[in-house]
Order: sequence, then C-alpha cells, then structure tokens
Amino acid sequence: MNMAKFMRIALAATASLAFCATAKAASNYPTTVLAEYVYGCMKANGENRDMLQRCSCSIDVIADIISYDRYVTAETFKQMGLVPGEKGVLFRQSAPAKAATTDLKQAQAEADIRCF
Repeated sequence: MNMAKFMRIALAATASLAFCATAKAASNYPTTVLAEYVYGCMKANGENRDMLQRCSCSIDVIADIISYDRYVTAETFKQMGLVPGEKGVLFRQSAPAKAATTDLKQAQAEADIRCF
C-alpha cells in the first residue's frame, strides 16, 4: 500500500472515531432535547441546510462539554430567570444559578468557535 493511500485511510478512521465520540456524548441527551436545540438554533440563525449542520454541531459540542443533568439545570435557571421581579431573582442571582449558567455559556461559546 502506498503512503498516500495509507494516509487517506488513517485520516478517514480518525474522523470516524471523532464522530463516534461526539455522537456518544450527544446520545446522553434525549433526542427531543437535541431536536429542540437544533430547531431553536435554526429559527434564530436561518432555516437552511448549512444551519442544520452548524446547529447540530453546536449541540454535539455542548453535549461533549457538559453533562445532560448540568444542561437541564442551566436551562432551568435560564428560563426561570426570565420571570420578572422578586420571583425570578433567585434564579438569576444565586450562586448555583450563576455557576450553572456560566457553564452553559462557556459550552455555547466553545460550540460557536467550533461550529460557526
């Protein structure tokens, strides 16, 4: 086997392994959560094939960085923080809320760098 063919095979195998690792991380998230994220991302960024790829990549990166439980916690704090006034202040300003939302924001920033 010549070196060029070997390099193509090695590169394809590496890409396949990377895909499998990302798919495994994303598989820890329920399909409905993945679909909801991609749908919202596409609504915000454009409803075309390119955005489908980028938004799918984004949730895969997030799933690779933070656990599903941490994602749910952060999303809950984020949504409950939208409640106006004193009722939502706990969800915006408590230490656990800030830590969870910071984790999610950092994962989303990394996803933006890698996918967009």
